[in-house]
Amino acid sequence: MISPTHTNVLRPKARNSKVLATLIGTALLISSCSAVPEERLEGSSPVPTPQTPLSQIGVAAGHPDAAEIGVDVLEAGGNSVDAAVATAFAVSVLEPHASGIGGGGVSLVAVPGAKPAAFDYREVVAENGKIPASGTGTPGFVDGMWTLHQKYGELPWETLLTPAADIARQGFKIPKFLSERMNDGVGSQVVSQYPQFRNSKGTRVLKEGELLVQDDLADTIETLAASGRDAFYTGSISKKLTQVEGLDSKTLSKYRTEEFTPVQGQVGQYTVVSAPPALPGAGLIQMLQQAEGAGIAEDAPTSGAYAEKLMRAWSNANETVTTQFGDQRFTTVDTEEILDRQANLDIGKNFEESANTKTPSGPIDPGNTTHLTVVDAQGMMVSMTNTITSFWGGTKSEVVGGFFLNNQLSRFKTVDSPANQPEPGRKSVTWSNPTMVLDQQGRPVLGLGSPGGQQIPNILSAVLIPALLHETPLQEAIDGPRYHLQGGALAVEGSASADILKAAKKQDWKIRETKRVDGIFGSVQALRINYEDRSLTGATDSRRDGGHVVRDAPTP
Repeated sequence: MISPTHTNVLRPKARNSKVLATLIGTALLISSCSAVPEERLEGSSPVPTPQTPLSQIGVAAGHPDAAEIGVDVLEAGGNSVDAAVATAFAVSVLEPHASGIGGGGVSLVAVPGAKPAAFDYREVVAENGKIPASGTGTPGFVDGMWTLHQKYGELPWETLLTPAADIARQGFKIPKFLSERMNDGVGSQVVSQYPQFRNSKGTRVLKEGELLVQDDLADTIETLAASGRDAFYTGSISKKLTQVEGLDSKTLSKYRTEEFTPVQGQVGQYTVVSAPPALPGAGLIQMLQQAEGAGIAEDAPTSGAYAEKLMRAWSNANETVTTQFGDQRFTTVDTEEILDRQANLDIGKNFEESANTKTPSGPIDPGNTTHLTVVDAQGMMVSMTNTITSFWGGTKSEVVGGFFLNNQLSRFKTVDSPANQPEPGRKSVTWSNPTMVLDQQGRPVLGLGSPGGQQIPNILSAVLIPALLHETPLQEAIDGPRYHLQGGALAVEGSASADILKAAKKQDWKIRETKRVDGIFGSVQALRINYEDRSLTGATDSRRDGGHVVRDAPTP
C-alpha cells in the first residue's frame, strides 16, 4: 500500500488560508467556466465524468514543504507544470545554497500522448565573450519558469509564486543539511556576509532549528509575481544585475529558453529519456547500457562485481561527456553513435577482457543542485533540475535582491575540451541530468533526478539499475548503496565491505568512506507510476532534507 504522506513535515506559515483560498478560488473559477458540458446546460442527460489516468498525484522535492506546496497547486486545479513552477520557487527559498533565481536549469516534460520535450534555461556567456572571475553567467531560471508556464500552465503566474514569497517573508526553520552547508568552512565564509543568515546579535551564523527570514528575496519574488519575467531581464531587477561583473543589459534582454528533443535509449525493457548535450544524459544512457551488457543485472548492488562493472561503465561515460560534449548550438555531438545500444552492450560484455581500469581525474567534491519531480492526475510528468552550480554559487558569488548568483561558467574550465570553449551566448557542459523512464507503450513510468555535481550519473545509475533491471521497489532502490570513482579513489557510503575492498584492491583503487555531512551522494527525488492500479509511488532520500507527498487525486 502506498503511503500518501511523508513524515516530519515542517509546515510553513506560508501554507495559510489566504494562499490556499487563492488557489482554490482560481480552480473554482476555471471549473465554473469550463467544466459543465454545453449539452447538459440544455437539459440533456448528465455526461459521465471521464476517468483520469491516475487516482493519485504527487511531488518529490528537496524540501518537504516545497513538495506540499506543489501538491496544493495540483489539488487546486493546476497541472504538473504549474506545480513544478510553484515548487521550484519554493525550493529557491528553502534551499538558497543550491538553486534559485540567480541560476538556471533544465526540465523534461512528458504530456500524455506526446513525446517528451526538454527545456534548457541554463546560464550563458555574456555578449563580450568574457568569463568573470566569479564564473557568473546570465541566469535563465526566471525565463525557464516563465516559458514553461506560458506553454503549459493553467493557473495564474502570480498565484504560483505567492507561497514562495510568503515563506521567504515569514521564515522557516533551518533543516539539518542547510545548517551544515551554512556552517561548514565555505558556507560560513559566504553567508556570514549577509545579515539574514546571522543571529539577531550578528555574532554567528544561524543553526538548525532557527528561523531564516529572507525579506529581500521575498521582495524579489513579489516583483516577479506582479511583473513577470520582464522585471528580471529588462526591468527593475535587471538594473541591479547589470552592476555585477559579467552581466550586461544586452545579454539579459536577449536571453531565451531553448526547447530541444531529449536523448533516449533502451535499458532492459524500458526506454530511458534524459537531458541532451551539453548535459550528460547520453552519457548516462551509454553507462547504463554498458553496465547491462556486462551482466550487472545478475549482481547484488552491495557486491564488488557490481561496483566494478558500474565504475568501468562510468569511466567510459565520463570520458564521453568531458571530451565530446558541448553546447549543441555551437558544436556537433554524435549522440547516435554514443547511444548505439548493441555497441554499448558489446563493450560491457568485454569488460573482463579489456584494460579499461582508468579513473576520471580530479577530487571527489560535494555536489550541489536541486531536483523535483511532479505527476498530476492526467499523467503529465515533469522532471526538473535547477542549480546555481557550486554551493552558494561559489566563494566569489554575489547576492542581488536576496538571491545568490551562479558560478556556472566555471564549468568551461573544469571541462576544458575543444567542444566546450566559451563564446558569446554559449552554455557549458555540466552535470545536471533530469531523467524519465518510459514503458513499452511510451508512457512515463518513472521520473527522477538528483543534486550531486559530477556524481549525478552514478547517483542516478544507483537507482535506475535496481529499478529497471532488478525490479527493485523504488524506496529500496533509493536506499541502496552508491559508488563514485574519481582521481583513483572509490567513494562509498559508510564503511566499505570486504567484497568492495577486494574489488578496489584488484583495480588499484583507494577507498574513500563518506558520511552524510560530506554531501557526496546527492538526494534523489523520484516518483513512479503504476498504470495497472492507477497509483503513484514516491520515495524519500534520507541523505539530505528531501521529501515527497502523494495524495489521492481531486475528484474531477
